[in-house]
Amino acid sequence: MDAKTKRAARVRRHARLRRSIGGSAGRPRLAVYRSNRHIYAQLIDDASAATIAAASDAEVGGDSPIAKAKAVGQLIADRAKDAGIRAVVFDRGGRLYHGRVAAVADGAREGGLQI
Repeated sequence: MDAKTKRAARVRRHARLRRSIGGSAGRPRLAVYRSNRHIYAQLIDDASAATIAAASDAEVGGDSPIAKAKAVGQLIADRAKDAGIRAVVFDRGGRLYHGRVAAVADGAREGGLQI
């Protein structure tokens, strides 16, 4: 499978996932984007199409990619608390809930967010 086909398949999975989940002001969407090198997380209010908070692995330290992803989850949880948010809807971006994507969710839960 070439890169274009893999990307198209992920985009299709993400579109299918987005049909069933959406973020609101009270319970925003925690969207995770994973590239080959970095990982990013955003809290998005889909009703107003606004980003409430964001975090990336460039802002945190860590030895392994999993440790960095977990730290991103904890950082986004801290920023969510500052914004008065306790619960979120998790958007894995069409990727498997595994590895770095799952580590972001685990870090957010440890930081106090309800997913």
